[in-house]
Amino acid sequence: MKSRQLLAGLLLAGLMTGVPAFGADNSNNLMLDEIVVRGEKESPREESLTIREVRESPARDIGEALKAVEGVSIVHKGAIANDVVIRGFQKDNINVFLDGERIHGACPSRMDPPSFHYDFAEVEQIKVIKGPYDLANPGGLGGVVEARSKKPKKGFDADISATGGSYDSVNASAVGSYGGEKFDGLLGYAYKFSRVPTSGDGKLITDIYPATSKNRYRDTDMDSAAYSINSAWTRLGFNPNENSRMEVGYSLQEALHVLYPYLLMDGTADTTNRVNWSYTAARISPLLKEIRLQGYWNHITHLMSDKYRVSSLGLPQDYSMQTNADTMVYGAKINGTLAVGPGDLRTGIDYYNRNWNATNVRKMYMNYLPVRMIPDVSIDNLGLFGEYTVPLGERVKLTAGVRGDLAWAEADASNVYVTPQNDSTDFRTVNANVQLTYTPLKGVETYVGFGRGSRTPDPQELYIDLPAIVMPGVLNPGQRGNADLKVTVNHQVDLGLKYHTETFFITGSFFYSDLSDYVNYYQASPTLKSYRNVDATMWGYEVGSQVVLPRDFFLKGSLSYTWGDNDDTHAPLSEIPPLRGTIGVRYDNNAFFAEVAENLSSRQERVDLNLKEQPTAGYATTDLKGGFRFKALSVFAGVNNLLDKQYYNYLSYQRDPFASGAKVPENGRNYYITAQYTF
Repeated sequence: MKSRQLLAGLLLAGLMTGVPAFGADNSNNLMLDEIVVRGEKESPREESLTIREVRESPARDIGEALKAVEGVSIVHKGAIANDVVIRGFQKDNINVFLDGERIHGACPSRMDPPSFHYDFAEVEQIKVIKGPYDLANPGGLGGVVEARSKKPKKGFDADISATGGSYDSVNASAVGSYGGEKFDGLLGYAYKFSRVPTSGDGKLITDIYPATSKNRYRDTDMDSAAYSINSAWTRLGFNPNENSRMEVGYSLQEALHVLYPYLLMDGTADTTNRVNWSYTAARISPLLKEIRLQGYWNHITHLMSDKYRVSSLGLPQDYSMQTNADTMVYGAKINGTLAVGPGDLRTGIDYYNRNWNATNVRKMYMNYLPVRMIPDVSIDNLGLFGEYTVPLGERVKLTAGVRGDLAWAEADASNVYVTPQNDSTDFRTVNANVQLTYTPLKGVETYVGFGRGSRTPDPQELYIDLPAIVMPGVLNPGQRGNADLKVTVNHQVDLGLKYHTETFFITGSFFYSDLSDYVNYYQASPTLKSYRNVDATMWGYEVGSQVVLPRDFFLKGSLSYTWGDNDDTHAPLSEIPPLRGTIGVRYDNNAFFAEVAENLSSRQERVDLNLKEQPTAGYATTDLKGGFRFKALSVFAGVNNLLDKQYYNYLSYQRDPFASGAKVPENGRNYYITAQYTF
């Protein structure tokens, strides 16, 4: 049987098994509560992930944890720093926030995507909104990942968590808090470490280069630390009265020796500082229901080089190429909710500034001559939005809104590409959407949404300039920005259906995107890659279900597919996920649980030949996990890829700056155990 037929058959069998739970006592069951919560509170276009689900997995970061959500996949560059992809949209086509704070990584090759810069020990819940339906923030035409941090509880509270597993991996955290009537505070620390993982063939994932390649790792670094990361954060809160609250938080992250076999260089030092302040007041008057003020600032310095590769041997410096990059983002928001007629009007104004600077130095043919790779580019964005939600009877709810943005970009330095004639540009965008939710019967919710989303080109797409890398046996084309890029606009329609009872939950959604001036990466010549606007089409669907079976058993499954086409060239868009899904059975009596899950992916044959994208074979892997909870102690253990399969994700190699050209396999069989204690 073909992999596609096998995948569809298994998943449909699981998803359609909507049998009731006869004879089961499910009182006070956490899994049952989650079915009810997701059935009653989540829109068909939204998904959420709780910290419980993260703790039960061996996920090393937020990106890896989110691949459990249907329609979400990741770019796997190494052992950590997984980049989030929603329905094939990635990079700046999606927004990633923590408590509303915008953050952008510093590495031009996205070694440090936004989700890398906060630890999931900070987080209580993660929500994923699919499509261009977030009017409160600019950008995010493909979706939004919104993480919410932990809040102090009343009195003293603390939890300690430690995970150990294959590859000598350690993931430990401690969080303590105190909550009083007027003041509260929280303090946390997390440490992550791992050696290099092995794939299903028993080889290290760093051992992917031929013996003749200078990209290969040095013998002393092939099996060194894959990453070492320290994070610390604090948050202080003040409640002037029962209707208002002020918070200020600070976070520091230090990441050292992070290996990226996906690329030609590795991270040698990465430091992140974040500050976030907010003030919220509710029930101010019959008209003004809530007002929220927010200000934030973050700064990232990132150093990467090939010092761990053979290409660095025998040179005056300890590297043949190195990039020193930093980025800073600061912004402010004022949002309010007003009672207008029978509905609520959410409105607000926001501003942010993003600065990005990166300098590349290489020995090859240039004798360590520095190149202003990203020439100190600043993007300012000022936006205003309004969104009105009104009930149209007992069963129908209408939400409609509009947003306008003014943005301007300027390169404050120069490189070969940047000239006084093209060093600045500005953009004007209008986003809008209409969403209608209809509940014809109790437990049944239907959804239709029409949205227009947009995003401005980022500093790299506009102004990057990097000469080609030429070594014996290696030709890595250079990259050049395009200052004439236009705003990408996504006109999208979404249809959703959700049905739930106390023992059954199923949700399904379909989307169709008509993309104008989509920023497409392409091979401009044998020695140069660049960006251009194209028209494109994307569509796809997701299905997710959870069923309560007799005797504390649960059946769950998911299915997702995305199709993308470059309408200008009538060829497939690059980096689009194939048909994928999961099916699993879980026993959970709220004291002990055990689960087996099968992860399936069909072959991805629709590839972008212009970028020399290669087909990716389908695969099926098996995961096992179990655990128990006893009073304040929780213990989880599991094994992923039980049968030690050798396989590749469809995003296993990259074609933008410093691409290695080698495919990075997924991890082979790996074990983990987590213990968590709450005081």
